[in-house]
Amino acid sequence: MGSSIITIVIALIVFGVVVLIHELGHFLTAKACGITVNEFSIGMGPRLFGFSKNGTDYSIRLLPIGGYVMMEGENEESDEQGSFQKAAVWKRILVTVAGAVMNLVLGFVILMGVVLSQQAILSRTVGEFYPDAATERQGLQVGDTILAVNGRRCFIANDISYEFARTQNATVDLTVLRDGKRVQLEDVVFDTQTQDGVSYMVLDFKVYPLEKTVGNVLAEAGRWTLSYARMVALSLTDVVTGRVPVNNLSGPVGIVQVIGEATGMGWQPLMLLVAFITVNLGVFNLLPIPALDGGRLVFLILEAIRRKPIPQKYEIAVNAAGFVFLIGLVLFATFNDVTRLLPA
Repeated sequence: MGSSIITIVIALIVFGVVVLIHELGHFLTAKACGITVNEFSIGMGPRLFGFSKNGTDYSIRLLPIGGYVMMEGENEESDEQGSFQKAAVWKRILVTVAGAVMNLVLGFVILMGVVLSQQAILSRTVGEFYPDAATERQGLQVGDTILAVNGRRCFIANDISYEFARTQNATVDLTVLRDGKRVQLEDVVFDTQTQDGVSYMVLDFKVYPLEKTVGNVLAEAGRWTLSYARMVALSLTDVVTGRVPVNNLSGPVGIVQVIGEATGMGWQPLMLLVAFITVNLGVFNLLPIPALDGGRLVFLILEAIRRKPIPQKYEIAVNAAGFVFLIGLVLFATFNDVTRLLPA
């Protein structure tokens, strides 16, 4: 019981920080662009407490499932000074993307701290092979730097394992840098082992460590952020294409469970998970889905191209439909989470 309460508290803190940073991006950018912010809220539903200052109402609400920045004229016609709709389109674009950018920056900062705490930074350059390594027999050499697996760029060492794990026939195409030249190794079959009827890939080589300099730490944190962002996009693609069953979608309950597991493993796994969650939120919010920042961005880009805005009533209607879709998606994912927790 005690551990469950601690997990819930940590999860609430994680969600709160990630949402706070996101909404703070919108808020600060709107203020800088001269747009009036009527309310800055963390959480949804009934208001618990808050205060007003300089024309903005700051509030904490009951349900810790998000937050919002309510700007003047954002979802309704307004001729007031400081109205969102009256601001130049480039300012509205900046305000719209600022939340996602702040999430990506938060992920970068967290990952930089994790990299600093590690004993070494792993490169993508092969340092040695395990005995009788399958990849060595098929052409991979010590000193090769793995650039891509199956055509997908590897930003960090973990990407190599991730791409190997995504293969369905234990065969990969490798692009490596060898003596300054790009070399293609096709149909490389790697070793697998079976446990409880499930096959797992075996990475049969080690990579060289990198010196922990300021430049390498910053570069690794940046590459790790890009890797997480790409991982989010790949995961969504896998679900849409049917590569991964839609029943694998996870919602708030599943995330809380994973946070509990990561907490039990130590602070580094927890921070890696928090970084992944905030990068996930940043990337997901930029998708061109109505009711998300990416959906609004599409309307703004169309306005910039047409040199006149899309009628606001159409945007409001599309966003309302998108909101219903997102609520349904969250409910479906939550149902999956609860089903997985129930005894078979």
